[in-house]
Amino acid sequence: MLTKLSSSWNTHLTHQTQRPAYLLIADIIADGINSGEFQPRDRLPPLRDLAVSLSLNYTTVTRGYAEAKRRGLIDSRPGLGSFIRGKVPAVPLTGGSSYEMTMNSPIEPGEELAQAIRDGAVNMFAQKDIIHLLRYQDFGGTADDKMMAKVWLEKQLPPVSVEEVLITPGIHSALVGLLTLLCRRGGSVAVGSLIYPGLKAIASQLNIPLQSLPCDEDGPLPRAFEHQCQTGNIGALYVNPTLQNPTTLTIPLRRREALADVAERYSIPVIEDEAYAALATDRIASFSELIPQLTWYITGMSKCFGPGLRTAFVKGPGRRNTELLAGALRALNVMASPITNGLVAQWIQDGTADRVLDSIRVEAGIRQKLAADILQPFTVRASKQGFHLWLLLPRHHNWNPAEVAVKLRELGVSAVSSAAFCTDNNPPDALRICLGGAWSRELCAENLQTISHVLQYPEHYHSILL
Repeated sequence: MLTKLSSSWNTHLTHQTQRPAYLLIADIIADGINSGEFQPRDRLPPLRDLAVSLSLNYTTVTRGYAEAKRRGLIDSRPGLGSFIRGKVPAVPLTGGSSYEMTMNSPIEPGEELAQAIRDGAVNMFAQKDIIHLLRYQDFGGTADDKMMAKVWLEKQLPPVSVEEVLITPGIHSALVGLLTLLCRRGGSVAVGSLIYPGLKAIASQLNIPLQSLPCDEDGPLPRAFEHQCQTGNIGALYVNPTLQNPTTLTIPLRRREALADVAERYSIPVIEDEAYAALATDRIASFSELIPQLTWYITGMSKCFGPGLRTAFVKGPGRRNTELLAGALRALNVMASPITNGLVAQWIQDGTADRVLDSIRVEAGIRQKLAADILQPFTVRASKQGFHLWLLLPRHHNWNPAEVAVKLRELGVSAVSSAAFCTDNNPPDALRICLGGAWSRELCAENLQTISHVLQYPEHYHSILL
């Protein structure tokens, strides 16, 4: 490996004389991986040996390896050295033909509830003027739709004013609108060290920086948040307080109060993404209750009904601010689908939505019990009310989460590496496992058994893991 790197160094140096040396080192490693010259688990030479071979100082080579690690090209372990991580193949799109378990899909309802869903749809089309539903509507939903949104929101919140409610085409679109509105004059978004990947993608697309906050077992640290408020240009705080994706953490009341206190003292808006709040049976005061004048509360139907139901409800901090968001969302989305809004209103009104939610909670509890039994030898963070879990890889192995995810995918089991959620360039050795994507309880158990076997017997998967 030392000879290969030295040879490539001389070639690159001839054509890239202006590029900093540490970046050239990372480029050489990337080229070697792409060409197949460097293979996963190839050991890189020690820093001092490479520095001598390339006639560079130790600090420059250290920066080169750090840059390669930042790009996800190598993995370093104290006492073991640095290794090639290798390319992680993209997950092919399924075209809707089957569930992709890397997506955190809710558990599907059984046939009885499926019939209730169909009946509700038939009733809606029988009662509504279909031609009217095909026309442009006022953005944010009709008065009837907003009343149904108010009913759903008040399952998690105190009484809500309809003037503060908007109906949007999914939580994701609401987040796009909020980041556009809150950060259009510059500023970054303070986030935890592990967050919903969709927000990372939105921020990247809008060129909005994310300021990572260190976390403990209760969530983002208030002192770190206050430090960012004092020293940085913070435009908003983003939190996913209930059954957080990916760690399943529910932020306790005391930590919510501490973060809310900082946000209030520095007048920082809070984006409260409560995609999973409806699943939780133990209600904790929301940021929208603690600091209503600053909080944008978002919840939706996709995580408690089905990902195809792209309807979300936003409760804004006052009528005026809600109108400002409506303007931003109108420019981005024109409007949410009146037909989808009508279906959601029908299912909330006739009780189908509550029945589906209860069904998901029951099945989630059963599958979480399966997971706890099958993955008993390992460290798992989970909630019986949620349909995903956070699996920490054993410390006594030289694990690479991306490589484990690749091997599992080859075996037909989808998992997401911690790097997808990481905001501080220091992903933990962990995977997110979705229990809802499997068609049946039996398939879910089979997939969990596969995960357990891979982790217990890595020598059987030597080509990827070792």
